[in-house]
Amino acid sequence: MAEVIVTMEVGSDGVALITISNPPVNALAVPILGGLKEKFAEAMRRDDVKAIVLTGKNGRFSGGFDINVFQKVHKTGDISQLPDVSVALVTNTIEDAKKPIVAAVQGLALGGGLELAMGCHARVAAPRAQLGLPELSLGVMPGFGGTQRLPRLLGLSKAIDMMLTSKPILSEEGEKLGLIDAIVPPQELLKVAKKWALDIAEARKPWARSLHRTDKIGSLSEAREIIKAARQHVKRTFPNLPQHQACLDVIEEGIVHGGYAGVLKEVKVFNELVVSDTSKGLVHIFFAQRAISKVPKVTDVGLKPRSVKKVAVIGGGLMGSGIATALILGNIKVILKEVNSEYLQKGIKTIEGNVKGLVARKKLAQTQGEKALSLVNGVLDYSQFKDVDMVIEAVIENIPLKQKIFSEIENICPPHCILATNTSTIDLNLIGEKIKSQDRVIGAHFFSPAHVMPLLEIVRTEKTSAQVILDLMTVGKVIKKAPVVVGNCTGFAVNRTFFPYTQGAHVLLHLGVDLFRIDRLITSFGLPMGPFQLQDLAGYGVAVAVGKEFANAFPDRTFRSPIIDLLIKSGRNGKNNGKGYYLYEKGSKPKPDPQVFQIIEEAKRLVSIMPSGKGISVTDKEIVEMILFPVVNEACRVLEEGVVVRASDLDVASVLGMSFPSYRGGIVFWGDLVGAKHIYTSLKKWSQKYSKFYTPSRFLEERANNGVPLSAPLSASSRARL
Repeated sequence: MAEVIVTMEVGSDGVALITISNPPVNALAVPILGGLKEKFAEAMRRDDVKAIVLTGKNGRFSGGFDINVFQKVHKTGDISQLPDVSVALVTNTIEDAKKPIVAAVQGLALGGGLELAMGCHARVAAPRAQLGLPELSLGVMPGFGGTQRLPRLLGLSKAIDMMLTSKPILSEEGEKLGLIDAIVPPQELLKVAKKWALDIAEARKPWARSLHRTDKIGSLSEAREIIKAARQHVKRTFPNLPQHQACLDVIEEGIVHGGYAGVLKEVKVFNELVVSDTSKGLVHIFFAQRAISKVPKVTDVGLKPRSVKKVAVIGGGLMGSGIATALILGNIKVILKEVNSEYLQKGIKTIEGNVKGLVARKKLAQTQGEKALSLVNGVLDYSQFKDVDMVIEAVIENIPLKQKIFSEIENICPPHCILATNTSTIDLNLIGEKIKSQDRVIGAHFFSPAHVMPLLEIVRTEKTSAQVILDLMTVGKVIKKAPVVVGNCTGFAVNRTFFPYTQGAHVLLHLGVDLFRIDRLITSFGLPMGPFQLQDLAGYGVAVAVGKEFANAFPDRTFRSPIIDLLIKSGRNGKNNGKGYYLYEKGSKPKPDPQVFQIIEEAKRLVSIMPSGKGISVTDKEIVEMILFPVVNEACRVLEEGVVVRASDLDVASVLGMSFPSYRGGIVFWGDLVGAKHIYTSLKKWSQKYSKFYTPSRFLEERANNGVPLSAPLSASSRARL
């Protein structure tokens, strides 16, 4: 293990070089911050030190504060674990030092790393160093003086934009804007920084304390206008995130009352934000995403991933063309197979449209787009399948068809070839039951649109080999997806957990609750759209097919509503034909269609569950709970059956696959925040009053009664599928 240490070397020129060493990104762990205080104090005492250069080891300045400390604070609620850095180190020790300090920045200076650099008296950087304050993405805000110094060095508008978006800039832009004083080649960085420090000491260069600058802030009225516009933008864009408005409050405090007052307010507000549910949720997801790459008996048994250079995709529809797009963007050759030339041309055109769309939106360079498109080749038979490393079947959800395809590819593809299916609900054992190589069968479940959505659900059966799982995980990372390994059951982890989402909405519809109110409240909660608009978007054919799968697998907790059949009968098919619960016209937002109320009334007559035949009276909070508590309830069954390796995997999958708000930490984490007891008693009450659809699971009941978090690992005696 590399040592976590701060070193100091004093040269014959009288410059002390203080170096942060904490691989891989030189995170500012508590021992590092303590070491910095000691070394600066020593440098100030020593008569042979005229000036100081601060840098990071191995080509990286610092990736910022060690967020493991946040986790400890969240577990204990004890904010005394946060060290006093902003005032004691950055302001009193560095900025107010009696000897000049220059930051030599290379690689990255993010979060606390950039804040340390801004406390120095000058900043010299290597080309293409990343500079940013991404703290808001973790539910907090800059806490080492960044809210005060960045606006003073960069200008107010750009500084606010960097903080609100959490997006870094490169040192070249930083130099243009005044955050960086000079850019020099990496091999000359320390030499130039040392000379700069001596030039300040000997009054050849200015001694600048950024907290005291006001030249880039503008007049008070101008600054207030900029902050007012930012507040309105935040209200629209981040309505549920307190850290954004809090950050603007602190920036404004510093502009009105001076930088030091701003720093003191920043410390106070930071300490309030760090214990908020928002910070807990975002920090949880941050660590949960890192944990998905650890799969017992797969990533810990010494296997090495095999190279996957050529993949065949069977089916060029919406999913197949999206998967092919994702693969070619990851520099993997693709053979796209279709049943006839018309479908094939359509598939190729969709792929071209996907890539050209990314180029048009400047997400991809023109040359990269052209290179990607050169990697796809359309075919009508299996003749080019003889040397593929993987096949991904992406045809319609039809078991006999999928079985036929698997029998054909087993005979044609090489023995090492991975046999994957993109099914979203069908049991993999059924798909592969007629072939011999069941150890090569795996689910590669992408989410639509496949080249955009970040989740790849990797579904394994009891027979899938560890090597095949590892290979697909590696492909997932190559094509910039987050691969989550799950067990095999109807709907797997994500769709299985969320199948009660739409059904809960249908129950409320039959209880007389306005569908547009339901959609509004769910979007206010933080999902991108409500359950009814989502159904419109996916198309009713999907709803019917998937609904049948779940009704067969889980008849005891399926609520059967005739609403979709009635919508189809009335000539509606959601966004596909412009008419669903909403009306869809090109170039305008979906509009609620009042005519749909007649269809809903007919559905309520056919399936009547309203107590005494009258619509129920419910609060906004209850509506959200009646939609989402059944989802948590199903998540409990998924956990009990061991469909996921750990509860946090389901949180990641819910955020990346179903767009559950990341600041709520994922579906299980949110369930724990709300409390198992409250969820259990609510579901029990609704199951008795309205529908057995709400019946609490055994797992939820046990956890609620014993006061055990839903996310706590299964006991050793539990039978797990993974």
